[in-house]
Formats: sequence, C-alpha cells, structure tokens
Amino acid sequence: ESNNTALISALRCYPERRIIVTSTAEHSAIENPCQFFESTGYDVRRNPVDLAGRFDLDAFRESLVPGETAISSLIWANNETGMLSPIHEAATMAAEAGTLFHTDAVQTVGKHPINVRDSGISLLSLSGHKLHAPKGVGALYVNRNIRFTPLLFGGGQEDDRRSGTENVAGIVGLGKAAELARQALAEGLPNRLRHLRDRFEKGILESIEGVEVNGDSNDSESRLTNTSNLHFPGVDGEGLLILLDEAGVCCSPGSACSTGAVKPSRVIKAMGHSSERARSSVRFSLSRDTTETEIDEAVTIVAKAVGKLRVIMPRGSGRVISRR
Repeated sequence: ESNNTALISALRCYPERRIIVTSTAEHSAIENPCQFFESTGYDVRRNPVDLAGRFDLDAFRESLVPGETAISSLIWANNETGMLSPIHEAATMAAEAGTLFHTDAVQTVGKHPINVRDSGISLLSLSGHKLHAPKGVGALYVNRNIRFTPLLFGGGQEDDRRSGTENVAGIVGLGKAAELARQALAEGLPNRLRHLRDRFEKGILESIEGVEVNGDSNDSESRLTNTSNLHFPGVDGEGLLILLDEAGVCCSPGSACSTGAVKPSRVIKAMGHSSERARSSVRFSLSRDTTETEIDEAVTIVAKAVGKLRVIMPRGSGRVISRR
C-alpha cells in the first residue's frame, strides 16, 4: 500500500508527466504497479543491474527527463540479494531533474542507518514486519515540501493522508519496534550482523564445492548485513528448501510460487544469470537475535542437505514439484 500510494500520488499530482523511472530488480510491489501503469500508456524506464546486482547510475541519469518524469523509484536494499542501491546519489540526480524520488526501504529500515532529512528522498516506504513489529502495519514518509494526494479518501484520518480507522495497536507496535531498532543500530547491530553473515558464507563456501554468492561478494559493505543469497550449482532450490525446512532451517527461494510451480527468481535473472542458476539459488536472512551457534549449526545442516541432494538429484534429473 505504501509503495502504491507513493507512485499513484505522483502520477495524480503530475498528470502531464508520462515517464516513470525504476530498475529491473525491484520488488513486485513496485514492478507490478509499473506494469499496470505501462498498460495504460506510461513510459516505464527500467534501468539495469550488473551480474553482481549493482545499479547503473549513468543509465539512471539518462532516463530522467526534466518536465516529463513523474517519479523515479529504486529499492534501497534488494529483498533477495541484499544489494544496496546508491540512494543518496540517485536522489540527488532526481532532484536535479526536477522529479520526485521514492525508495522502497522495507528491507533497509531497522538494519541500516537512515536519515531522511539529509537524503534528498521525497517518499520512503517501510513495513513493520521487517523490524519485528506486528504484521499488517507500515508507513510512508512524505517530504513536507512535495505535492501529495492520498490513495484513500473518506474520514480524513492521519492528517487527510490515509482515510480509514487507524490500526492503533499496530501503530503503537511499529513505534516501539522502531524505538528498539534505533537502539540496536546505535549499539552496533550492523557490524554484528555483518560478522554473522560473513561467518555463514565463509562456512558454506568452505564446506560445499562450487557455491557462489549472488551479489558483490568482494565488497561486504555493498550488501545488507543480514542477507545472503547463495547459488548451489547442481542443486534444485525447492528440494533444498524442503530438506532445510524439515531440519529446522528457515530460508527462501526468493521467487513467487503459483499453481504448484516455482518460478525462477526475476531478480537473479535481471542480474544477467540463467534460469537454472535462479532455480538453484536460496536466500538466507538473519535477525538481531541470531547467534554464532545457530550460524554454525545452519552451515552443518545446509552442507549435509546439499550433499544429499547432489547424490539423489543430480543436475538435469528434474525438479521437486511438491513435498507430497
């Protein structure tokens, strides 16, 4: 809702502007609305990322057309790879072109320092469940100096920005979660998570042959500290998920499931990788409660599961469709 509100507000405020600028590696909460706007005649310009998931700022600058671009939107930290976008630089470019700049910061808030006052960001979306708040509550930061129109009209709640009875319990929960997240950041959470993530990746790469990191593995600062997306060559990702789930390790393929079939990750493919690699990739995420002991146990469990799959499901033998 926050992402949709940001996009729709910009298009309503600037109906004469028909260009939307974004990237090929956005979350579906941005990509799917953009597909809809495209079907109604908008020019949606999706800028590429490279094999490591790095965003092309030069292409972004060239896509911005003063007086014609309604809004530009970039994900701050990719939800699948954890790659961080150059948000401050992109926001500056958007301002120079006279266009609004929005960022989907759902993955970033609570894990990475953010100061909207110094960022040049026009609109920023966040979701409570990503920082230990209740599910179903989020927020949209709106710079007070920009034009804005609400998505919902009615009772005029939330200063006429979102009509409807407020979810008071959710709002209080999000506020408390934000307070605790700010405290954790001040106490060095990013460094602790980076240490755990690097420990996990080092353990996996040393114990399993051929594993590669999806993202810039040479620059740990370029990725969100709690996210690790790994490619396991010759392993069916869904089969691995099933074995790990049974062993008590939670992870994700980073792709959408529909009608019983797992689609290869759109983000991994947008980076220039094959569908086979996308299907053999798995995302692991850490929380502020994760411990070194859990990391070491997870490495052992993953290595055992991958070894088992490489024996019983060699490359090209097919994919798991259902656990039943």
